Amino acid sequence: MRIDKLLANMGYGTRKEVKNLLKSGGVRVNNEPEKSPKTHVDPEKDVVTVMGETVEYRKYIYLMLNKPGDLLSATEDPHDMTVIDILQPEDQIFEPFPVGRLDKDTEGLLLITNDGQLAHRLTSPKKDIGKTYYATIDGKVSEEDVTAFSKGIELDDGYVTKPAELEILKSNDISEIELTITEGKFHQVKRMFEAVGKRVTYLKRLKIGELHLDEELELGEYRELGDDELDYLLTITKLND
Repeated sequence: MRIDKLLANMGYGTRKEVKNLLKSGGVRVNNEPEKSPKTHVDPEKDVVTVMGETVEYRKYIYLMLNKPGDLLSATEDPHDMTVIDILQPEDQIFEPFPVGRLDKDTEGLLLITNDGQLAHRLTSPKKDIGKTYYATIDGKVSEEDVTAFSKGIELDDGYVTKPAELEILKSNDISEIELTITEGKFHQVKRMFEAVGKRVTYLKRLKIGELHLDEELELGEYRELGDDELDYLLTITKLND
């Protein structure tokens, strides 16, 4: 990796600013002064320092966000704020992206990373990784709905979903449920309930597999995944390889 790219990626400034930093003599590689931005370094082996401070190289970033219901699950948008817009600059420099997609009005657990392989595995229907949601439903959810969901629901375009686990928390004119699905079709949860004559009025993702949304995160807050949480995701995405 070129040293100017390494330093820029680690937040030491733009490419132009990094070049000026190199020219100033403030950068050393293995304790030797380095002024050329084109010099290649191995960030896993070479010791790079800036003004005496060792550059701690990180390739990937893994974040858990409690997504509010007014942000797009996208990296950029010309009209609306995205989940990336609210990240701190030191996190944005990793060029992360949301794993999968939550509708703009859907809240809850959203993972953000720049690890493309992990993101692909987490969203692959072949992995059968459950995503659990809490929802309020306009209409009385019944045991017949539970049975229908367990067999798969035919959506408005003719697609039949994979079996889903529906749990009724409260059954009334306004019902409360938890639903676990293992795929992520466009507006899937809303369309599944529309197929049985009901309407989702509030939707929040609670967990991915057994990775739970941190209850201490307020809407719009995020944190890095802990080592145990990341190890769990890496383990479940490698199953059935």
